[in-house]
Amino acid sequence: MVATESSLRSDNVELLMSYQQNPSVALRNKLVRLNAGLVRKIAHRISRQCCEPYEDLEQIGYLGLIRAIERFNPSQGYAFSSFAVPYIRGEMLHFLRDRSGSIRIPRRWQDLQKEGQRIRAQLAQSLGHQPSDTEVAEQLGIPLNEWREVKLATQNRSPLSLDATISQQTDSSMTLGDSLTDPHYQILQVLEEDRQQLQLALSQLEDKTRAAIEFVFFGGLSRKEVAKRIGISPMTVTRRIQRGLEQMTILMQAQTPHTDP
Repeated sequence: MVATESSLRSDNVELLMSYQQNPSVALRNKLVRLNAGLVRKIAHRISRQCCEPYEDLEQIGYLGLIRAIERFNPSQGYAFSSFAVPYIRGEMLHFLRDRSGSIRIPRRWQDLQKEGQRIRAQLAQSLGHQPSDTEVAEQLGIPLNEWREVKLATQNRSPLSLDATISQQTDSSMTLGDSLTDPHYQILQVLEEDRQQLQLALSQLEDKTRAAIEFVFFGGLSRKEVAKRIGISPMTVTRRIQRGLEQMTILMQAQTPHTDP
C-alpha cells in the first residue's frame, strides 16, 4: 500500500514538472485524474456541513484543482496537495455563497415589521418616549415572543459589517474584521511547514540521489546534464530520482501526524 502511494506521488511530481515545462490539456487531465481523491475528500467534508449535493461540490472542486495545477511551481519545494487544497476548497465555498441568497422572511412577518414600525412611531409621539416591545405587541395584537422573533429575523437579514465593534477597551477597540484569520497568512504557514518537511526529507537521502533531485527539480537540468555532473549514467539518474522521491514520500508521511478526515 505504501509503495503504491509512493509511486503515485512520484508520478504526480514528475507530471507537474512536465506540465510546467510543456503544458497541455492531455497532461492536465491526467493530473486531474491523479489528484481526484483530494477533491472527493474535501467535497465529502463540506457536503456534511451544507445542503448542496456532494456531486455538485465535487464538480466545482475540479475547477479549483485545475487552477492549482496551472499555478503550481514545483521548484518552490512544497507539496502540491497543500497548495491545491485552498484552491479546491475556495471554489466550493464561492459556489455555496453564490447559491445562498439572503435570509427569506415570511410575508406575514414582513407585514408585521412594517406595521410595527408605524405603531412604534405613533406610540413614541403619544407617549413621549420609545415604546416597549410589550406595548408594540399589544397594539399589533400578537404575542410578545412573536414580535421579538419578527425583530430578530429582520436584524439577521442584514449583513454584518466587518467594521462592527465586538470588543471595546480603554485604548483600543476590536472589529469583526480584526478577529477573522487571514487566509493568505494561513496558506503561507502551511507552505513553510511543507518546505521544512521537504528539506528535512531531502537531507536524509544518499548524496548522489539528493544531488540528482536538486539538479533536476530545483536546477532545471536535464538527466543527461545531471549524469555528467555526478558521474553516473542518465538511466541511473532516472532510477535514483524515482527511488529518492519514494523515500522522501515515506519520510514526509512519517513526519506528518495522522488525523481523521
